[in-house]
Amino acid sequence: MEGIIYQIIFYLFAALTVGSALVVVTSKNIVHSAFALLFTFFGVAGLYVFLSADFLAATQVLIYVGGILVLILFGVMLTRKVFDVKIFGGPGQVFLAAVGVAVIFSLLSIVIVKTPWRLIGEGPMEPTTAEIGTLLMTDFLLPFEVASVVLLVALVGAVILIRKEVRPPKEN
Repeated sequence: MEGIIYQIIFYLFAALTVGSALVVVTSKNIVHSAFALLFTFFGVAGLYVFLSADFLAATQVLIYVGGILVLILFGVMLTRKVFDVKIFGGPGQVFLAAVGVAVIFSLLSIVIVKTPWRLIGEGPMEPTTAEIGTLLMTDFLLPFEVASVVLLVALVGAVILIRKEVRPPKEN
């Protein structure tokens, strides 16, 4: 009975992820697309939890929902006249997109069917966050700190690029 409940919850998260992703790409309103992206990110985080990838689930929520999505929403909300923008292409673009999706779906289906998948027993559900944190603070400390400095430099560069120069008023 417990396995069936897990499967139902898993399929609910999968449906939430796929359904909200469809809303992201089919909505004609960019604000609706941005908010549907929120549910897509949460659905992916839920799927990570079911795959025993707790670190990836926490990273998904912290970085994508807490950072990237908030940045997108601020960009959408602070841009003038963005509510009137329609992001729907013409019929030619829809046809080309449908052909592209069909080709990619076909290729992925062929790969999935032809791949000899090895089935192994279920592994124990153990948290991975502590091990990853230990590795980040011991063996991979230098790359971790370099990434922090690169992100700080990118942030300072972005602030310098968008700031307006304040000029003193001209005297007559």
